[in-house]
Parts: sequence; C-alpha cells; structure tokens
Amino acid sequence: MGQGFLQISLTLCIVVAIVPVLGRYMALVFSGERTLLDPLMNPIDRSFFVLTGVANKDDMTGWEYIRAVMYSNICMSILVYTLIFFQRLLPWNPNGFDAPTWDILLHTVVSFVTNTGQEHYTGEITLSYFSQVAALGFLMFTSAATGLAVGIAFIRGLTGKKLGNFYVDLTRAITRILLPISVIGAMALVFCGVPQTLDGTLVVQTLEGRTQYIARGPVASFEMIKMLGDNGGGFFGVNSAHPFENPNGAANLMEIIAMIAIPASLIYTYGIFVKNIKQAWLIFWMIFVVFVILTWLAISAEQQGNPLVNSILESQEPNLEGKEIRLGVIQTALWAVITTATMCGAVNGMQDSLMPQGLFSTLFNLFLRIIWGDQGTGTAYLFIYLILGVFLTGLMVGRTPEFLGRKIERPEIILTSVVLLIHPIVVLIPTAIALAYPNSLSGITNPGFHGISQVVYEYASASANNASSLQGLDNNTLWWNLSTCFSMLAGRYIPVTGILLLAHSMSRKPTIPQTPSNLKTDSLLFTIATAGLVVILGMLAFFPVLALGPIAEGFKLASGS
Repeated sequence: MGQGFLQISLTLCIVVAIVPVLGRYMALVFSGERTLLDPLMNPIDRSFFVLTGVANKDDMTGWEYIRAVMYSNICMSILVYTLIFFQRLLPWNPNGFDAPTWDILLHTVVSFVTNTGQEHYTGEITLSYFSQVAALGFLMFTSAATGLAVGIAFIRGLTGKKLGNFYVDLTRAITRILLPISVIGAMALVFCGVPQTLDGTLVVQTLEGRTQYIARGPVASFEMIKMLGDNGGGFFGVNSAHPFENPNGAANLMEIIAMIAIPASLIYTYGIFVKNIKQAWLIFWMIFVVFVILTWLAISAEQQGNPLVNSILESQEPNLEGKEIRLGVIQTALWAVITTATMCGAVNGMQDSLMPQGLFSTLFNLFLRIIWGDQGTGTAYLFIYLILGVFLTGLMVGRTPEFLGRKIERPEIILTSVVLLIHPIVVLIPTAIALAYPNSLSGITNPGFHGISQVVYEYASASANNASSLQGLDNNTLWWNLSTCFSMLAGRYIPVTGILLLAHSMSRKPTIPQTPSNLKTDSLLFTIATAGLVVILGMLAFFPVLALGPIAEGFKLASGS
C-alpha cells in the first residue's frame, strides 16, 4: 500500500511540475507568439489557410465563432460517417470488416466529434484500421482542438480581447500542441510494448492445441491522442485495461499524465492571459484539493474491500473484482478518478466493479465537469463558476458584481445559467425515461441501487463528453444509441454556444477602474467561497440520484445486507 501511495505522490508531483511549463507554452501558442515549432509548422499552417481561404488575422464575433464550430463539426461528421460506411472498400482492412449498423455508426460519429469517445461497439471486431486511424483518429485531434479553441476564446473574452479566429486556433492547437506531443508519446508507448502495425489479426496455436486469435493494429498512435485529447474511446473493447493499450506501469504513468496535463495547465494559461498567476495557482490548488479528497475516498474504499466478501473470508482483502492485477488496486482507483475528472473516459479496470465510494467520486466528477475538466470547455466551466461566485458575493455586500474589471449583468447571468443547467437537464430527464421502462429501455443488469447508478452514469458520461460507463449496462440498443446521441450533442454544443456568447459579451464591456473596495478574486477567501458554491450547486442538482445510487448502495453494504 505504501508503494501505491508513493506512486500517486510521484504522479501528482510530475503534474504540478508540468503545469507552468505547458501552461506557459500554450499561452505563447494562442497569443500568436513565436515557438520552437514555428519553422516546421508555419508552412503547414499557411497551406491550410490558403486552401480554406482563412485569413490569419480575421477575428470573429461570438456568433461567427459559433457558426465556424458548428459548420466544421458537421462537415467532419459527414466525412467520417462516409468513411466508416464504406470501410469495406477502403484500405487497411485486413479482417474485411463491413460497416456497422446505422445506429451504432451514428452514435460512434457523434461520440467522437463531440470529444466523448463513448463506445457501444467492440473496436477490434467492428472497425478497420483505416476507420480507427484515419476516421476516428482524425476526429480525436479535431474534437480536442475544438475544445481548446473554445476555451481559449472564452479566456480572451474575459480579458476584454477579441475572441480570435476559430480556424486559426484549431490549426495551432493541432500543429503546436496535440500533434507534436502525440508523436513523441506514441513512440514512447511503442518502446513500452504497445503495438503499431498494419498486419491483421494474429492466429496462433495454444499449448492445448486450440486456435487463438490475437487482435492488433496501429494502437500506439491511437492510444496517445486518445489520452492526450481526453477522447477516451479505446482501440480495443476493454480500452486501456488491454495489455496492448497499457502494457505496464511505465505506460500507465505516461497515459495518466497525458490525460491530466492539458486541462490542468490551461488554468496556468488563464493566469498568463489575465496577468494574475496568483489567482491561477489558487484555482489550481482548489481543484487539486477536491481531486485529492475524491481520490482518497475511492482508493480507501477499494483497499478496504467488499464487507460482504470479507465477512466470508474472515479477513480484510482489497476489492480485486474488475482490477488489473499487473497495475494494482490503487493505480486502478486513481485512474478511475482521473479519467472522470478530466472527462477522458478511458479505463484501465472496470468502473462497474468500483465500491460505492469510488462510484460516488466518479459520478461527482461527471456531475461537476470542472475537476479537472475537459479540453478547453471544462476550463471554461470552471471560470463560469467563478463568474457566478462573483455575482453572488457581490449581491451579499451590495455592490455591482465585477470580474476582471468588467460588470456582471443580467445577460451574463442568463448565459451562465443556461451553461450550468443544461447538464442536469440532459442527464436527469433521459434517466427518468429509461428508469420508467425497466424492461424495454433501461438495460439494467444489476439489481437495486447499483442498477440506478448504471443508468445515471451512462447519461452523465454522455452529457459530460466522457467515454466511460458502468460496463454491465446493456447499452447496445436503438434506445441507448439515439438517446445518448441527444445527451452528447446537447451536452457539447449548447454549453459551447453559451460560453462563446458570454465571452463575446464580456469582451465588449468597458473596463472599470479598480478601487480598494473592489472584490478581490485572487484571495484565499474568495477561492474557498467558490469551492463551496461549486459543491452546493452540484449537490442541489444531483444529490437525489447520488442518494438513490452509490450512497444507498454504500449503506446497504455497510449493513451487511
């Protein structure tokens, strides 16, 4: 156990060390300043801008930025849908896979274009290498870059700057951040034993004389952008629990760092844009503390094990169900919390096997969406909570609320409310419909409180653009494919629209001179108040389903029934 906590401490220390370096680099990239990669990437950027007719200095308004996001995502969805539909006629299909059914295909395309990566199929027996790499791999880069672009546009708007150009931000996010790190990371994963090949399924004879089929493919390149872009969808059906995606402790560490690096570093990038590093670190440590608490809750529960099993064994044993023994209980629990905190959704064990406390931690992450949040959009959610905190504290002291020297007025609060309320709406309403028809729609395979958690988790994962699920749910049906499409689309594009309109509104406001009586948002007191606000709002929206799911299940286990 001591070794496991030493590994966690090492992981978190690496994250803290990376944050200022990567955060400063991303600030340079999105400020248009010179970076080391410019000589190599500038010709690529210029070629793309010439082909698409995008001028490098054409700043967009809020609605222009929104239209650019929507139009580009629609075009990319149509392209990828077509590629997968005709995958039998395209190269890199050594196993001769045909197109999946229309509802699975639609769900897959929506899932990856929204940076969700939720899979209702088994990758190694459904998609060709071309579909995995050229179609889904393409979306994993562009969807992550879209989120980064939206997050940076929001930060610009908060500081009074113009929002920028979506196509420029999208391109620079890919060529300066996602692509270089993915190339280096993929080579490191190959060194760790992750395969990267176009050869077909390997057929071998076992010692018992039976035939075994070993799936393989260009896994390393797929795996790294899956983790770095917080996409989550795996090359194989069991995701990063498969030894070809995550073969050992070194690969496990790299993939954890890749998940958390960009979302955590974006907080520091914000500090550079607003010229207030102190506030950035306060926000970072606020999130860090909540994350550590949730991680401790999950790990301690898995270490104590299932009381019903322990009563039979007459000894305390950790909960090994659904765990990768080669990685250990602690690393699996840590991964479960990080993958839901970063909205990545990749798994290195079975979330369905978590103890109620671990399930509470993962659901709590999915409900809040800010610890550490998704690529860009999760960071925007965090600062929307800050705006709401400024508004409420301003009302308490009888002053006009201000954030970064700009007044928070009725239009901003309306947009803030829309962004924060759409998530519980598209989680709880479909959940209620599914639970109302347990035999025909819900797909529940576990009885009682855990079955409720399965349904809630699926929609929370979809709306939060997270790929994980409680794997016992029977979700490969028409109802689940279409209803989660709705949650993924609404959970992605309605908040993006609100975020960009809010950024546009803030960018047009005049700066108010600062006085000694202004509320200081870079104080420890305000940071603690914001943390309390986040927890209260999250509980108000989702406490009933938490009470009916993991909390009730925990009490039931503790009672020995």
